[in-house]
Amino acid sequence: MKVLVIRFSSIGDIVLTTPVLRCIKQQRPDVQLHFATKASFRPVMANNPYVDKFHYLEEDLDALIDELKQEKFDLVIDLHRNIRTLRIKRKLKVKHRSYNKLNIRKWILVNLKWNLMPDKSIVERYLEAANPLGIKNDGQGLDYFLHPHTALKNSDLPMSHWAGYVGCVIGGSYFTKKLPADKWKEFISKIPYPVILMGGPEDSAEGKEIAALDPVKIYNACGKFSLNESAWMVKYARVIVSNDTGLMHVAAAYKKPVISLWGNTSPEMGMFPYYGYNNIKGTIAPNSIILENKDLYCHPCSKIGYAKCPKGHFRCMRELDMNELAKNVIKFWSDAQPK
Repeated sequence: MKVLVIRFSSIGDIVLTTPVLRCIKQQRPDVQLHFATKASFRPVMANNPYVDKFHYLEEDLDALIDELKQEKFDLVIDLHRNIRTLRIKRKLKVKHRSYNKLNIRKWILVNLKWNLMPDKSIVERYLEAANPLGIKNDGQGLDYFLHPHTALKNSDLPMSHWAGYVGCVIGGSYFTKKLPADKWKEFISKIPYPVILMGGPEDSAEGKEIAALDPVKIYNACGKFSLNESAWMVKYARVIVSNDTGLMHVAAAYKKPVISLWGNTSPEMGMFPYYGYNNIKGTIAPNSIILENKDLYCHPCSKIGYAKCPKGHFRCMRELDMNELAKNVIKFWSDAQPK
C-alpha cells in the first residue's frame, strides 16, 4: 500500500505531523510512506527514518502534481487542507482523508471569546485523519531527527555556556507572537544562568540589543546557525523559553522543559508543546508551563498573528510576569541537576 502525507508548512506544523508518520510506519509495515512539503522546509524532515520518499513543492504546483501522479498512491492524508492540497487530491483521484481544522470554532474563540475547542493537541486531529489505516496514538510524542554532521563543536559556543544554558527562542512569525526585547532583558536579569538567544537573521538586531545587557552571560546566536544547528542547541539546552514558534515544538520533541509565551494567539487552538499524552486542562505535562494573559478582554485576537497589536497596547505580552517566568526557569534548572 502506498500512502502520501501532505503538510507544506511551516516548521512547527510539520514537526507536529511526525507522530502520524511514526505510527503509520511502525504499525503498518506494509505501507510505503511518502511525504510532500515545501522545498524550503526540506531540513525539517530530511532525516526522518519513517518516510520512504519525499516530494518537494518548488514554485510549480503542476510539476509536483505530475510527479505525484507517477506514484499511483492508494491513499492521500491531507494534513494541510488548503486550496493547493484540494487541487492535488482532485488531480490524483484517489481515496483521501483530511484533518478537521475547526475553523468555525477558532473564529468563535477569536471573535466571541467562547472556547469551544476540544482540549487536545492538533496532533490528535492529525492522527484522526489517518483512521483508515487503523493506527493508534503510541503516546511517544513528536520526533525531530538530526544528522550527526549537524552537531556543533565546543568552539562554536562560548566557553561560559559549555556547562549548560537556557535557550531563549526570541523569534516568531508575527510581531504579536514575540515577547518584546525589554521584557526579555527583564527576565534574563532575574536568572543566574548562561543564556543563548535563538532566532533567524531577522532577529539578529533584536538579539544584539538583548545581549548588550550582559555580553558574557548572553550569547546572541540569532542568524548565525542553520535551522538544524539551532535544533541541536535546543536539544542540549537545560531549559527552553520560547515564543509560539517552530523551535518550541522541536524542544517538545526532545522532551525538554519548555516555558511557552503566548501573545495574541492561544494554546487552546491545539498548538501547545506536546509530549505524547498531554492537553491543557486534563493531563498537564510536568515539563511544560504555559504563560498566557488569559484574563485580558481582547485575548486571543487572532489564530495566527499581526504585524502590530490591533488595540495598540500589546498587553497580552507586555503584562506577562517575568518574576513568574524566572521562578519557573530556576525550578526547571534545579530539577535537571544531577541528584
